[in-house]
Amino acid sequence: MTYKFEQLDVWERALDYIDHIHKIADRLPEHERYNLGDQMTRAANSIALNIAEGSTGQSDAEQDRFLRIAVRSLLETVACLHLVKRREYLDDLDPLRAAYEESETLFAKLQAFRSSLDRSSGVEESPIEYTDGAPF
Repeated sequence: MTYKFEQLDVWERALDYIDHIHKIADRLPEHERYNLGDQMTRAANSIALNIAEGSTGQSDAEQDRFLRIAVRSLLETVACLHLVKRREYLDDLDPLRAAYEESETLFAKLQAFRSSLDRSSGVEESPIEYTDGAPF
């Protein structure tokens, strides 16, 4: 048996993004591993978990609600990337750039998935538009 979410490209992308975030969190200074590091990894995990939770046995409106939570968790991880950069926790910014680029792709896929749902039975939230380009 395969669960519905296991067949979703956006879920696979979320797993890849989680890997990026965990690698960054593992490189943080000791004093931030249990603060910022945990916050980053919990938020990243939340993306995939909300995609999975919203995918099974839910109405489109309910699935959209979980996808909105996933988007918010994604944005939380992006904010954490900015904190890592601002505090100069990494000498090599390539991991931040790679994670940021993956976040843009994942964000677009989440928004496209939301747009594909029939949300006529629920409250609709306008899609969020962002510009491309890593700040790192």
